[in-house]
Amino acid sequence: MSLEDRPVPAAGDNDLLVQVRSVGICGSDVAYYFGNSSLETDDGKGPLTLGHEFTGEVVEVGSEAGKTGEFKVGDRVVVNPVQSNPDSVWSKKGLSNLCPEKRVLGVGVDGGFAEYAVSDYRWTVKLPENVTYDQGALTEPLACGLYAVNNLNAEEGQTAVVFGPGPIGLMMVQVLKSRGLKNVLLVGTRDYRLDCGKELGADVVVNVSDTNSPHYVEDLGAMIQELNDGELADRAITATSSLNAIHTALEVTGRHATVVIFGLPGDTDVMQVPILDTILMDKTIRFSWLAPDTWEEAVQLISSGDVNMDKIISHEFSLESLVEGITKVRNREDGCTKGLIKVSD
Repeated sequence: MSLEDRPVPAAGDNDLLVQVRSVGICGSDVAYYFGNSSLETDDGKGPLTLGHEFTGEVVEVGSEAGKTGEFKVGDRVVVNPVQSNPDSVWSKKGLSNLCPEKRVLGVGVDGGFAEYAVSDYRWTVKLPENVTYDQGALTEPLACGLYAVNNLNAEEGQTAVVFGPGPIGLMMVQVLKSRGLKNVLLVGTRDYRLDCGKELGADVVVNVSDTNSPHYVEDLGAMIQELNDGELADRAITATSSLNAIHTALEVTGRHATVVIFGLPGDTDVMQVPILDTILMDKTIRFSWLAPDTWEEAVQLISSGDVNMDKIISHEFSLESLVEGITKVRNREDGCTKGLIKVSD
């Protein structure tokens, strides 16, 4: 990766030119940089400007975008990087995540790890005045997590388990609590992240790996039954790529439960489902991909304070220090939960 001077990109008719302010470092950025995942370019490789979680200020409005009167120079915005064809069959169904014509900024075309980036106005959202650029930069992971939570169909008074206390898992906990669930458990392997989850509203945090942890629980199912009137969990969601977490989620959910698989496993990973038990308990297994039609709600959750981003952002880096930031996120150094690139003030 190198930092270089390039011409400011040109905004097309439907585009906004955005002066980038803040960019979140996603786990996929780590995978792309270290060669563990292919890009969505023609050959799966670069060169490409990464970065798909970004906010900024509009500095130019394309001709067609300007006709709508929706955006003007100076607007504070967050960019939805998954930019589909609004007229495609899947987009019209409200499932723009499945549009075969989509392009993804920072994954297939140049993204936000730069001073300027271009975004189609139809996939750009204004930031409320009380939402900072840093907070807004985490809208994309929240929007994805929100779609997964919506697929969970959780109801007030239920017990839900979130596996994976990473940034999105911490957001999911807050969304579930805002919806009135009785018990929200957060399950993971690192106490510093579990402690953060406790601060953000998790009713119970569980470390399933470290026997020396004060949060260690040997029998998660038994604990859930004690909390949930003798029943296993009503809902479970996996905000982690761990196959063990997926299998545990199936084990600790009970009658008429729903399990949502969210975290992306490896290319060759295969989940194992105890079919008869799952049928007899009348369970639902859902999968969740990207964030169709959740962006406005995600921004409002940040604006209302229902989702606190400030406690999730743990490290900030300059654009010049991007490689350091990506490496620190990968290695989880210094208690790193979420790294943020501050491109400009």
